Amino acid sequence: MYINTNELILYKYFYRPDIFEDLSWVINNYQSKAFSKENIKSRLYEGLHKLVEFSVDHDFSGNLFHCYLTYVLITNENAFSRSCEVSEKPSGTINELVLNDFIILKKLYDFDLSLIDEVLQTQSLNIIKSFVSYDTDKNTNNSLPCFNELVNRLSSSENEHTFYEIITDFYKKFGVGKFGLNKAFSVIHCDRTIELKPITNTEQILLKDLVGYQLQKNELIKNTESFVQGRKANNVLLYGDSGTGKSSSIKAILNEYFKHGLRMIEVYKHQMKDLPLIIEQIKDRKYKFIIYMDDLSFEDFETDYKYLKAVIEGGLEAKPENVLIYATSNRRHIIREKWSDKNDRDDDLHTNDTVQEKLSLSARFGLPILYIAPNRKEFQQIVKVLADKHHINIPEEELYLEANRWELRNGGLSGRTAQHFITYLLGKNNK
Repeated sequence: MYINTNELILYKYFYRPDIFEDLSWVINNYQSKAFSKENIKSRLYEGLHKLVEFSVDHDFSGNLFHCYLTYVLITNENAFSRSCEVSEKPSGTINELVLNDFIILKKLYDFDLSLIDEVLQTQSLNIIKSFVSYDTDKNTNNSLPCFNELVNRLSSSENEHTFYEIITDFYKKFGVGKFGLNKAFSVIHCDRTIELKPITNTEQILLKDLVGYQLQKNELIKNTESFVQGRKANNVLLYGDSGTGKSSSIKAILNEYFKHGLRMIEVYKHQMKDLPLIIEQIKDRKYKFIIYMDDLSFEDFETDYKYLKAVIEGGLEAKPENVLIYATSNRRHIIREKWSDKNDRDDDLHTNDTVQEKLSLSARFGLPILYIAPNRKEFQQIVKVLADKHHINIPEEELYLEANRWELRNGGLSGRTAQHFITYLLGKNNK
């Protein structure tokens, strides 16, 4: 049976086409007399090498060829998959085109790889049909727990029509491409454009892991829930003392609401000029995007904050409904002010205008949330909760005494100091 993959129309270009090309060529030519058996085996082993490396990186198990084909389907952003993401199942001619592709892809799923082993007298393909990951505790695809189920459903689908139903249902629930499969992204500047690169190893922190600050967390939760549910929500500025959990709260929010369609893009101060390009790439997607800026502050001579002001409120192009800005800062007023801004009229004839210009950025965050350092009793409570969580069995009085000594030498009263103290105890006790 010849499977003409050149006739694919919508699923024409996708990630790692070299694997697809090598293995589909072998499937079509393993019985051919036009090539020597050694040449066919050489192409086979080249393709298998790439497939295994790719599969280990993505923690695939089971039939690796089916896993790879499934990954191709869920990462391929084309006219059909994108339309499934944002609306009901598409109608019209595009369905005929995609069914053509699904007939071809279904044949690849249905092909019995063991036939190649029999003809070429190899054993490799039988092995990759039931591959077991070397690290069962690793879960690279933790953002997509239904991946293995999807592989099984596509592999056992009856025909191209059931194949169609399965994949469109997946697109509707989870989306497609990098935004569907990943929760967080960094920004890579490329000449006159930008690339949003997935961050695959995000910190697995939840709101319940953050001790205290319940009022602050409740405000953040209410605003984020309004956002992901399609209601009006504010840009948020978390400000206050260092080490109080501002950044951790935002990371936890991402983990809590990822399954509700929330995604996060981390932007640094020097990337403010790229904000319009970032928004251009995400404004028409089905997801809700938080642009996250950690430890945001500007010196009085820095002017890139004006790009942020224009995006939040003030530019001709309105900020899309699916985009919010969440920032953390140790300062309530993000731009550094000097006494000369108020007192030195030789510097500026309109000193009030200078002050208002510097205050206006903070004012554009509709929801400011204050995080202040804990008092000693609150600090000890954080230490106690963390110690219990990590099963550190030290008498309470001794634990508090050691914690007080630690904070005097290492940064004062804060949640971060408490966490560092617990880390110290864990390392000390594991010697």
